[in-house]
Amino acid sequence: MTLKILSGGAAAAAVKGIQDTFEKEYQCVIEGRFSAVGEMRDALLAGEPCDVVILTRSLVEALIASGHVRADSAQSLGKVQTGIAVKEGTHYPLVDTPAALSQAFRQARAIYCPDTKKSTAGIHFMQVLVKLGLEQEVQSRLREFSNGATAMKAMAQCDEPGLIGCTQATEINYTDGVVLVANLPKEFELATDYTLGICTQSTQPDLAQKLDAWLTGSRSEAIRRQGGFEF
Repeated sequence: MTLKILSGGAAAAAVKGIQDTFEKEYQCVIEGRFSAVGEMRDALLAGEPCDVVILTRSLVEALIASGHVRADSAQSLGKVQTGIAVKEGTHYPLVDTPAALSQAFRQARAIYCPDTKKSTAGIHFMQVLVKLGLEQEVQSRLREFSNGATAMKAMAQCDEPGLIGCTQATEINYTDGVVLVANLPKEFELATDYTLGICTQSTQPDLAQKLDAWLTGSRSEAIRRQGGFEF
């Protein structure tokens, strides 16, 4: 049996953290795609086979309304804050106020972020830059990737000094070589509720229900908390 998942990148480590044990217990294989939530929503709507989605609550509710996700299946994994990252072992900039955050972005040689059109954190990050009046000033230094996890991995592997990143806390905490400096200042705070839904087209609805219970229940609670999910 194969269970197919389309998920936002923020939930990738939660899924992978229970994957081996789950697969052994139920003699199955989990195939997951993890990227920007908008991209994953579009893939489902385009007809990609899928048993389980893990997206923002608003997207899951929209998919329930359109008949793509079962209304009785929506369960929250928790909320994830959006934060600022730097490479491990490098200077922690001050980011606790809009002025300090603005200065940190201005001083950065490169700014790593997820897709600013399809990912939750990327869209919000661009809105923050607009509010700070920096969208044009730092445009040439933006390094966008399909999702936050990919952005953080690329930043960790880059040897240049003066790097900074902005994405969801889980994608920072689960990536070796980068560290979470702090969440965005309260004025720019974004806490995203990641919600699991079982697709109406699922060929493995019973197995999907079991995965739902694992990912939103006690079996994965420690993994989620460690990564930055808040309950």
